[in-house]
Amino acid sequence: MQKDSANFKLLSLKEKPVLITGCSSGIGLAVARALKQRGYPVYTTARREDDIARLKAEGFPCEYLDYADTESIHTAFEAVMAQTENKLYGLFNNGAYGQPGAVEDLSRLALEEQFQANVFGWHELTCLALPIMRVQREGRIIQNSSVLGLVALKYRGAYNASKFAIEGLTDTLRIELAGTGVYCSLIEPGPIRTKFRENALAKFNEHILMADSPHVQAYKNTKARLENQDEDKEVPFTLPAEAVVPKVVHALESERPKARYPVTFPTYFFGVLKRILPTLWLDKVLSRV
Repeated sequence: MQKDSANFKLLSLKEKPVLITGCSSGIGLAVARALKQRGYPVYTTARREDDIARLKAEGFPCEYLDYADTESIHTAFEAVMAQTENKLYGLFNNGAYGQPGAVEDLSRLALEEQFQANVFGWHELTCLALPIMRVQREGRIIQNSSVLGLVALKYRGAYNASKFAIEGLTDTLRIELAGTGVYCSLIEPGPIRTKFRENALAKFNEHILMADSPHVQAYKNTKARLENQDEDKEVPFTLPAEAVVPKVVHALESERPKARYPVTFPTYFFGVLKRILPTLWLDKVLSRV
């Protein structure tokens, strides 16, 4: 990595703008701060007006972008391109949420909303960025996936499915872009301290009818967990959002970025188990998580 970074810095980082989505808190904010300090021109997005104002006060150019809103994706991208003179080196797709609930209790609407925010919006923004990168003959698409893009956990079916989809799209895109100078990488965090639980609780209350479900007891436990603001402190192997930063830096600066960057012990652990265990045995392990 040191050799790659040394070669990379022969070119001015000021000429390599990076667009990061979902920067109101957590991983997006941590990566934005780190890249800015490193010398990159960093362009951020958020959904709430107060978050946009706060990011601007911190010195970040920031645009409103909601992955479920096509118009906002195009408007934000055009605004960033106007500021960079139509240049873009890196895109870090990061904003997402997790819809809790058993698969049999997920309505079509709940699943559609999950994919709008976690898959379709990412795809749309990526497809806007790629023509710019192709003309430049260089660029980095970095997708913030999850350990749940590798293995499935119960009551997380919608989120599992969205991350499996991102993994598949990104793997395919990486192969299709071979030789163009544009590289695709997946970041795969396990438990990270973010505001993820807050958004999941809102979606749980919106879409899951506890009283009508055979999973009602499990849902009571799920809701209690989501309402516990201190639970991150109790989950083993949980890391701060800053743990993602070195992986994103390597994906941006290495001459040969990796296809996947695991973050946290559970991602490494379950990745190994998936390769060596029969499916039946893996299911038994995952059912206990």
